[in-house]
Amino acid sequence: MATGFLNLPDSTAYRLTGATVPAALLDGPAPDADSEGLVRRTLFVADGRLTAIEAAAPAATDTPVVNLDGAMVWPCFVDMHTHLDKGHIARRQPNADGTFDGALDAVERDRTHWRAEDIATRMDFALRCAYAHGTAVLRTHLDSVAPQHHVTWPVFAEVRAAWAGRIDLQGVSLVPIDALRDTSFARDLTALVKDHGGVFGAVTYMTPDLDDLLDATMRRAADAGLDLDFHVDETTDPAARSLRAIADAVRRTGFPGRVVAGHCCSLAAQPEAEAAETMAAIAEAGIAVVSLPMCNLYLQDRAAGRTPRLRGVTLLRELAAAGVATAVASDNTRDPFYAYGDLDMLEVLREAVRTGHLDHPITGAERLVTRAPSAIIGANDRGVLRVGGPADLVVVSARDYGELLSRPQADRTVIRNGRTIDRRLPDYRELDSLMEPAG
Repeated sequence: MATGFLNLPDSTAYRLTGATVPAALLDGPAPDADSEGLVRRTLFVADGRLTAIEAAAPAATDTPVVNLDGAMVWPCFVDMHTHLDKGHIARRQPNADGTFDGALDAVERDRTHWRAEDIATRMDFALRCAYAHGTAVLRTHLDSVAPQHHVTWPVFAEVRAAWAGRIDLQGVSLVPIDALRDTSFARDLTALVKDHGGVFGAVTYMTPDLDDLLDATMRRAADAGLDLDFHVDETTDPAARSLRAIADAVRRTGFPGRVVAGHCCSLAAQPEAEAAETMAAIAEAGIAVVSLPMCNLYLQDRAAGRTPRLRGVTLLRELAAAGVATAVASDNTRDPFYAYGDLDMLEVLREAVRTGHLDHPITGAERLVTRAPSAIIGANDRGVLRVGGPADLVVVSARDYGELLSRPQADRTVIRNGRTIDRRLPDYRELDSLMEPAG
């Protein structure tokens, strides 16, 4: 069984000594943190829980001991923005030119295949990847244009039930904001999302009636007790300002729930004064922002025969400084919007740090894939190492951030409920029967 580099004792109770832990991921102060925000700890595990986390060397007992020799220990990851329903279709329906418009066209053509068995098979494949890499909570956007919403959401509910106890799943509706002009459809979708315990979402852009659509959406979601999660300004055009429109709509309507804005690419292309005003507005409105660096680097500023000039990654440092809750996530995986990826949150963190210059010092980046998204989406028992919490851990041989971010950590050990899991990734050949080109 492929469990990683670490061999745990065959016992329900053991100690992990000499562990390097990001101090920000501990539930409590850590005054002994070094310049990278790292500390050495001993973690006590019993019956699938963390029973103690101590800085001092423990007294001798009969409990088996595993000396990590400085290896890093993380809580399992929280991936708060993915697209399980369209994952792994790139081979069947590739993006002809790698552009955003090319992705839209390819997905539209591929929807002829989106029957229940096809969606469920690809979702399960993707979740096995995420689980093997160490993810414990995952939020997925689900394309919900009519009549697809009545196919995809019941499939998602079945997959969520099948994966309970391994990955906690959240679903978000995804439709163009102008589709909600049809009030009958909007009511139907809202009821469907509520019935499935989901989150309401839409793609916002600068349509003339955007303010009216946002106000109606927020009132409808508030009445249904639903949170909101938008795709926002996924373009480097500085004229795309729907992020500010969302903040203004929260203020006008007094929307009481959580609001997430994903992408927000155009923010980085706008004049600094304008961007600062928008960030202050979304901070006041309590809107969280999730950046999707790998997908945005892939799509934004792409043109045939031309090297991109713009990164498309939003202003993560400035948003955090303005008091906005921020996170990073996987987004699309092997589909027309992003041809690569494996729902590996260590890869996401590595690329976010490199492309967003979230280093020198690096302290703070560790939250982006753990406790920050956990708090944003209401999974507050995840993404943190807490006494009494689950012994759901990711252990890597790297001893510091330089080592962590220099290699993929493919030999990591994932521990769930105190025991190592089988980390063998599913073979892409499993999907061969689904890969006939769309007609």
